[in-house]
Amino acid sequence: MKNLRRKPDFNQFLKVLKRQGKPSYLPFYEHIASPGFIARRTETKFDKMTVTDADYWKIYVGFWLGLGFDCMPMEIPLNCPLADTLQDSAVTHGSEALAVFKNRAEFEKYEWPPLSSPLDFIHFETVAELLPDGMKIVGGVCGGPYEWISQMMGVLGLSYAIMEDPEFVEHAFQKIGALHNSALQQIATMEGIGALRQGDDLGFKTSTFLSPDHLRKFVFPIYNEMAAIAHAQEKPFILHSCGNLETVYDDLIDDCKIDAKHSFEDIILPVGEFKKQYGERVTPLGGLDVDFICSKSPPELRTYTRQKIEACFYDGFWALGTGNSLTDYMPVENYVTVLEEAISVTG
Repeated sequence: MKNLRRKPDFNQFLKVLKRQGKPSYLPFYEHIASPGFIARRTETKFDKMTVTDADYWKIYVGFWLGLGFDCMPMEIPLNCPLADTLQDSAVTHGSEALAVFKNRAEFEKYEWPPLSSPLDFIHFETVAELLPDGMKIVGGVCGGPYEWISQMMGVLGLSYAIMEDPEFVEHAFQKIGALHNSALQQIATMEGIGALRQGDDLGFKTSTFLSPDHLRKFVFPIYNEMAAIAHAQEKPFILHSCGNLETVYDDLIDDCKIDAKHSFEDIILPVGEFKKQYGERVTPLGGLDVDFICSKSPPELRTYTRQKIEACFYDGFWALGTGNSLTDYMPVENYVTVLEEAISVTG
């Protein structure tokens, strides 16, 4: 495994997020890396491990450090179990079969975690002890408010409830939002945390899943509080959200007050175009096309990387990375080629 030698300096990434001074070099950022990608890169059995394995977090930290990152993304899920579907191999992520309540009565019977301990914070503490000088965690809750409610109720259940009992839906979002924000309040004060983040996929190719008005009513007040929690600790807040969010970008930037946005698809809005439209108000992160990285030759990847740097890093307010994540099927050597080119161009 070839390490990319660059001493971590989170302050460089912080300049990108806070839009205060040009960094000395181009920082990198990713939302997540699949266990399979990490296993292939580190030449370990990471994809067979769980967080309880002794070497799990050591390998995880070493993975990001060896790629030249100043930060490492980290998220832990709420202690909110979904329906037990382990015996049904046909059940997939997002399935209606995962739903645990669809009405007020079922909601009240659900065993919610206490606000004081909505998730297992010990993992953040463990990782913080493993970080080298200069490196920080960009941390948050695995799964956003919309993602949690749409799984706990099912998309169909949520859709019907919005029409039949919108007050109950608002109550459900307030409950999950309280758990998220209790978690972030505690995470934000940890010494190893450099910024807060939230992933919450709100849309698809042509639209958001919920209408903009429903997002403003149910979801965005939670985001606003998330950003406020981060800012109270003088830390930035990053939102990762897939889909076409054109109708709500002003809400996210001006009302929710996010500092940076991650997840871009060329077929929806290329990161360079986002930069032109919104780059004076919010920092874009990543945006390199996953399919391009997977399928092109090293010379093509180097040219592509330089083009993205020219389009997005001219003012210093961008971090290089994929438009979504490091997938199981992405060739490790292709991604390393992209990072190496970025280092050769910007230091």
